Amino acid sequence: MTRRATNFTVAYALLRAAADVADHWVQSDYCAQAKGATDKAPVTTTDEKTEAETVNGTKEGRRACAWHCATYTATQGLVLVAGSRAVGIRLHPGAVAGALAVSGITHYIADRRVPDGVLHRLAKATGKERFFKLADHGMNGAYALDQAWHHGAETVAALIAAAK
Repeated sequence: MTRRATNFTVAYALLRAAADVADHWVQSDYCAQAKGATDKAPVTTTDEKTEAETVNGTKEGRRACAWHCATYTATQGLVLVAGSRAVGIRLHPGAVAGALAVSGITHYIADRRVPDGVLHRLAKATGKERFFKLADHGMNGAYALDQAWHHGAETVAALIAAAK
């Protein structure tokens, strides 16, 4: 196996593992609820400790999504740097920065989930709207398509990380 192939394989595995941790464990409950809020489709969140309710619009939705993507990208960065060192490979810092930028930006695009957001429009354009709206039989189409989007972006990011 070539050095670049090894770097890609390791980078992808580390980015994918870090993404699951960041998306499901690091992301705050508030960000998970509010990141898709808009003024036209506000989201009401409830503070777990105080039970206080807050109505979140576009500004809060953007801020929550940006914060989630920042913690997501930071988690991926820490895991990518530490993990690659642990297995004895060296990734170029510029390539790592480029990979993390692709991952973070594409994550924001998908996770803003504004009404008729990018993933919904893409699902419509590819004939997957019914699947996107599926929320039955233990299945959630929007979540499955969201995760597929992230996996694709992480593949591109791993290719970038392995480039040098």
